[in-house]
Amino acid sequence: MIESKSRVGDSVPRTAKMEVHDAVKQRILDAVYLSHEFIREARVAQELEVSRTPVREAFRELISEGWLEAIPHQGARVTAWTERDAREVFEIRLVLEPMAIALACHKIDKSRLDYLRSLASQMETLTVKVETNAEARNSIAALNHEFHRELIAGSDNQRLMAALENIVRTSVIRRNFTNYKPEHLQRSMRHHREMLEAIEAGSVSWAESIMRSHLLAARDLHVNVSDSDSETCYQHAEGA
Repeated sequence: MIESKSRVGDSVPRTAKMEVHDAVKQRILDAVYLSHEFIREARVAQELEVSRTPVREAFRELISEGWLEAIPHQGARVTAWTERDAREVFEIRLVLEPMAIALACHKIDKSRLDYLRSLASQMETLTVKVETNAEARNSIAALNHEFHRELIAGSDNQRLMAALENIVRTSVIRRNFTNYKPEHLQRSMRHHREMLEAIEAGSVSWAESIMRSHLLAARDLHVNVSDSDSETCYQHAEGA
């Protein structure tokens, strides 16, 4: 049965479709539903104790987001992520997120900056608990997604926001947050704080630099890259 709960940053009433959507996505993240596994509407409806209508609607949205794929005459299957998928996601993020934070240096408002500080503090508190609290990583993953979403929103560029939301919401980062050891999480937290310092200082070059470092560090936890690959990607992000 679905337990209604508010997600990070939610301010709208929850519908049955939204609850099913989040429940199925979380089960994919938790490896309850495995890559290439077919998920039947009837099964999900029974497990979550809802009718098939919200399940069908949630499946359509999950397919559009890339969590599921529709296989003709067979149904919905959990999408498998490959190393190529991860590489492509990071290649795009390394170009667009430094652009977003550069714009945010001049356009972000105080209330959003304060909210980002609050998110950073929550993640730092949870990072201390990851070795003793099984749910801490999932909470950090959700907060991390919200942090990046709000940071991108601070760019005040609707097309940039839409492009990155489409990429980041199905990012391999959210699926593999268990790759992060405590020291990796601590480094990520330091990056978040330094990003906010750079934005507050209005330093575009500083903000872009720390964002690239943050993304390159994350990428190297999920993608096998050589030193030459890293350098090429970094130069591409620089526009070289």
